[in-house]
Amino acid sequence: MKINGDFSQRVVIKPEDYAYVPSPLPGVTRMMLDRVGGEVARATSIVRYAPGAGYTSHVHNGGEEILVLSGTFSDEHGDYPAGTYLRNPPGSAHTPYSANGCTLLVKLWQFARTDTQPVMLNTREAHFLPGLVNGLSVLPLHENDGVSTALVRWAPNTQFSPHTHPGGEEILVLDGCFYDEHGTYPQGSWIRSPRYSTHTPFTRDEGALIYVKVGFIGANLLGDSL
Repeated sequence: MKINGDFSQRVVIKPEDYAYVPSPLPGVTRMMLDRVGGEVARATSIVRYAPGAGYTSHVHNGGEEILVLSGTFSDEHGDYPAGTYLRNPPGSAHTPYSANGCTLLVKLWQFARTDTQPVMLNTREAHFLPGLVNGLSVLPLHENDGVSTALVRWAPNTQFSPHTHPGGEEILVLDGCFYDEHGTYPQGSWIRSPRYSTHTPFTRDEGALIYVKVGFIGANLLGDSL
């Protein structure tokens, strides 16, 4: 299966484009943002757990990255409320579920072989650092071999300079509304831009909070072989 599997192309998916499909287990549905492979796949998805839904115990041979968007996600290791960022490295195992329902951003098979450290961070309680321009603040989530992930908070009416992303860029708009010269991206919008793409992003009166990953295209990740 290939969904938005050509990483040389820019992809924009907005909330009105969401079309959830059932997973192999009842009560868990997925909006597939990109996917290369079958049930074992290099994949980025928005995943919804109905109250009481869960998976059986399983191993993530290619690693799993999660950002809890709403509700509370759980496994045998703990409970993770909205805003929790998790990285389960290759070879890790768990039995996930949600007692009251939740929505997640989930990325599978997007770890480098050298990326072996688990991460658990409550971003709602973490300290953001000053960004490169006034009005920006940044919460670094993870960095490994040139692939960087962060939350970036944009104050209202913030303007960034034109810039290029040699290794591509992925954005999920978590709150507010994000803009560049190519379009308008309300909360829930997902944008994946190819290598050496350029843009000049900004916000208006709403401001924005975005999840950002850069440097991942051509980074020799485990899922590139699927």
